[in-house]
Amino acid sequence: MPNGNNWQGDVLRDLRGTPSQQHATGNGPAQSHAQAQRHSPAQEQPPAQQQQQPHPQPQPQPQEPAGTGTRPPGRSAAASHGPAVPPTRTQRPARSPDSRPVVDSALTGTARRPQPGESAAARISRAVRRIVSSSAAREVAELTRTAEQIQQPVTTGRQIAVTSIRGGAGKTTVAALLGTAYAHYRHDPVLLVEADPALGSLPLRLGAESLRWTTADVADIVEPQMSLLDVTGYLVQLPDNAWLLPGSQGRIGAMLDTAAYERVMVALRRYFGVTVVDCETLPAEVARVALSAAQARVLAAPATLDGITSTYAVLQWMHGLPRHMIAGTVVALTSTTSRPGIDVEAAAERLRSTGAAVHVLPHDRHLAAGGELRTELLARPTRLAATRLAAEVFQLSQKRR
Repeated sequence: MPNGNNWQGDVLRDLRGTPSQQHATGNGPAQSHAQAQRHSPAQEQPPAQQQQQPHPQPQPQPQEPAGTGTRPPGRSAAASHGPAVPPTRTQRPARSPDSRPVVDSALTGTARRPQPGESAAARISRAVRRIVSSSAAREVAELTRTAEQIQQPVTTGRQIAVTSIRGGAGKTTVAALLGTAYAHYRHDPVLLVEADPALGSLPLRLGAESLRWTTADVADIVEPQMSLLDVTGYLVQLPDNAWLLPGSQGRIGAMLDTAAYERVMVALRRYFGVTVVDCETLPAEVARVALSAAQARVLAAPATLDGITSTYAVLQWMHGLPRHMIAGTVVALTSTTSRPGIDVEAAAERLRSTGAAVHVLPHDRHLAAGGELRTELLARPTRLAATRLAAEVFQLSQKRR
């Protein structure tokens, strides 16, 4: 944004194409949200959101999900007194969508009990090696440094786009790992956006129980004068002060055009410190728009010969784009089996030769099962690798304004 100290004023100029004297004289995100909060009657706020505080210093959320945010908030009182907004931005759906379960009731009994990311024998052996080698202190020191990197303050919301060159590359899993890490370590609100409406699995991965409002719906609802409490009424609440905006309700044929994506991202970016976007696979149009607009990009790739080959081709193509595109890209190389058919480290070095950073996510039985991501069941190497990935991606996003 042109002016990092006037978050809301910049967003208004983006939305209307002209400066707003009323908001341009604000003193930053804290004052802007405080003004919006005073115009939002308490009785119009969804009960599940009564304890939320405006960005940038919200109170931490409970560890267990507090609901799905399925009750839409009333229109803020400021809507009748604030600056004029183009009619296309104030159109509301003719009717509120019905809430739908993430997993059909006929399928809920088919899932097996989730298993840990590694066997008990592997966990015991790893613990013994850590004690014998005295590596525990070094590991704690590294985690402390990594956490400090993730916790750095931001003046404007950081947007991180996650995509891949084909399905089954672990794109949604990587997006869920990143969003979970940011929500755990940061104190400001974190948003996960599903910009892959074609039966995306991000809500399932994040443990959402039901869905109502989608990215396309919210694009026509969110207005500049809304408070954080107004906005979160249309989102799915997750643990650790995180929120989810689904891409669809599990219906085949759901679409998301670039105009709707741009509207919702411009409107929401001032409410959340970090936004992780689970994009469509390349070369979809929305994915290309998300990659160019984000401050950092993650390209998920499977640790297979065809996955490495196609990812290398994409990175070579990115050399023809502005320099910040390749410099702000991280490849998340995911091992789909315990014994990959390639030399993973050699493949990672080859990908690094293009100028992109590369992180290897080891094989994890819990992730491979494809169900709800439960961090306590992840193997320790997976947790460490995901945290390092989140830290480097966030550091890269800080370099791009």
